[in-house]
Amino acid sequence: MSTTNMAVGSNYWEDLRKQARQLENELDLKLVSFSKLCTSYSSSSSSHDQRTRDSRSDSFGPSQDGMLVAMTTELEQLLTKLTAVNDKMAEYTNSPGSSSHNAALMHTLQRHRDILQDYTHEFHKTKSNFFSLREREDLLGSVHRDIESYKSGSGVNNRRTELFLKEHEHLRNSDRLIDSAISIAMATKENITFQRGMLKSIQTRVTTLANRFPAINSLIQKINLRKRRDSLILGGVIGICTILLLLYTFH
Repeated sequence: MSTTNMAVGSNYWEDLRKQARQLENELDLKLVSFSKLCTSYSSSSSSHDQRTRDSRSDSFGPSQDGMLVAMTTELEQLLTKLTAVNDKMAEYTNSPGSSSHNAALMHTLQRHRDILQDYTHEFHKTKSNFFSLREREDLLGSVHRDIESYKSGSGVNNRRTELFLKEHEHLRNSDRLIDSAISIAMATKENITFQRGMLKSIQTRVTTLANRFPAINSLIQKINLRKRRDSLILGGVIGICTILLLLYTFH
């Protein structure tokens, strides 16, 4: 009876791990798409002049804003599901039947929690950067409309209008620089995320091999100890030779 309960518990744990991995893979793909959507908006923002900013913003609203809302909702739902799976895994590690493998289970649970935390942080950061960009676009569009209204009422040759236009030009240049920096940062973040995923995958495989084959882990430790011993011996020999050479030189 005890063996049957252990088998059922093991199957339940493996099902939870499969669900977690599937949700993590979906989140990784969705976050990359979400980041590309935000990057495309940033790139289009820097490539258009101020006269087409308002029309571009209006055309962006109905279509891509809907995509953004849908993708944001889907990402939030996936994060909620992954959190629920992690909670179930935590409950299983605290159950009486899992005490014999508790250390390995806790290690696996902590790794899934770290991945959830990274994805949550990345999602909120990308979302915050995007909406900050939208607010800046709306502000600059409002300034542009105010300038056009002032120009139509007072004339282009008005001194105050010229000063206002110069100041606005400075704002546009600063906006382009900021948009370019955001695009570079988001592209760098995508590369770092990809590299981080590869490193985590390698680390997981190495840990799995070490846990499955203790002899391999012991062999690796012996190799490292032998390398360290050889380094010490080589360093001692080099030191002795150096001292003898110095004694021979000065005598």
